Amino acid sequence: RNLATVSEGAKQQQQQQHYDIIIVGGGMVGTALACSLGKNSRLQDKRVLLLEAAAGYKEPSTEQYSNRVSAINKNAHRLMKRIGAWEEIERTRIKPVLKMQVWDACSDALITFNYDDFSDNISWIVENDVLLASVYRQLETVPNVDIRYSAKLADCKLVRDGAERSTVHLTNGEVLTCELLVGADGYNSLVRKQMGVQNFTIAYNQMGVVATLQLASDSPVDNVTAWQRFLPTGPIALLPLNDRMSSLVWSTSVGDAKRLLQLDGDAFVAAVNAAFSKPVARNTFVDQVLSNVHSLIKQSSGQRFEPAPAVMSEVQKSRAAFPLGLGHTSTYVGEGVCLIGDAAHRVHPLAGQGVNLGFGDVQTLTDVLADASYAGLGLGTVGELVKYEQERLKHNVAVLLTTHGLQRLYTTDFLPTVALRSVGLTLTNAMPPVKKFLMNYAMS
Repeated sequence: RNLATVSEGAKQQQQQQHYDIIIVGGGMVGTALACSLGKNSRLQDKRVLLLEAAAGYKEPSTEQYSNRVSAINKNAHRLMKRIGAWEEIERTRIKPVLKMQVWDACSDALITFNYDDFSDNISWIVENDVLLASVYRQLETVPNVDIRYSAKLADCKLVRDGAERSTVHLTNGEVLTCELLVGADGYNSLVRKQMGVQNFTIAYNQMGVVATLQLASDSPVDNVTAWQRFLPTGPIALLPLNDRMSSLVWSTSVGDAKRLLQLDGDAFVAAVNAAFSKPVARNTFVDQVLSNVHSLIKQSSGQRFEPAPAVMSEVQKSRAAFPLGLGHTSTYVGEGVCLIGDAAHRVHPLAGQGVNLGFGDVQTLTDVLADASYAGLGLGTVGELVKYEQERLKHNVAVLLTTHGLQRLYTTDFLPTVALRSVGLTLTNAMPPVKKFLMNYAMS
């Protein structure tokens, strides 16, 4: 294997080294793609190189949870099992979500999802560090995948630029060529910029505040519920980590996020508890409309509101914030190049679908490349790569538009909008087949 610890002499010998596929970016999506390609039986004769700017992957802390977590859906779960990483994840740390409650702060509208409705976990909460380390450990056993750590991209030349094949220039002077260059290098993708494609963006003027929280001693002992309350400033969510710990994701205005970051521990915990329980100014018209709807459906769902567990404290130094926005590139592919994950699309975290979309990209691209290889076709042929793009656009654009619509719908206290969204949520909660359809779509 050709890892990052390569001598300078060996580096000189590797000038102009050629690979079948080079993946730029060793985050969760890029590493999953490298592992998926390396373990596919139809691609085992292909040389794959993963370029990662960091000096190595971070081993998960055994003492405390990370403040960055992902809600893994069924398709991502299947991908992790397929590449052999799931068992490693389970041996480290993971928490299944068996129930979800989402409610509107401006009305009594709510919706709940339960394990019993689907005979499966709704999702699994995994720390990003745990997932990434598990995939990297699998990668180190795959003979046809090389990893270069501390590999920083200086430039790349594509077929559209007149290059014979996709060419990567590293900051250490190395020049690498490949049949297919995959940009998995995140929202500020250099590969995407070199493709010269348009990237549609919307800044939400919001930030996501994250933290790891200790629940109060009188909280439910199993802690298997994901809680989300839609406030006028944005959604706040509490995701289970273990029986007594949960992860916070609080989407709010930039000013409010900065205020929350400055609070001391006790004040921050008080703010979190208030955000989940403090009444918001209500309108009698909306309350009357919902009362009429409940009478009409006779509350056939049979479900009642449950308060979120109280938070007792936060884990020190776990509080952080990051900007929120939407992004989508005009095309995912070109001759000898393609984009996956955040390099191609960026969504609001309110539906927990960001990394799941990236893992969907991984599975589809693997299938397309495996079919092309089996048929004796070039891996970088745009006519083949467009099959990946067409398949993923159907899923990614639908999720992007849905999350964007929800973000706009729930960050307002405009009376008619509050009434309409409250009625819609209440009716959906009263119709199990509709709920099951929506959740199955989100889970897959």
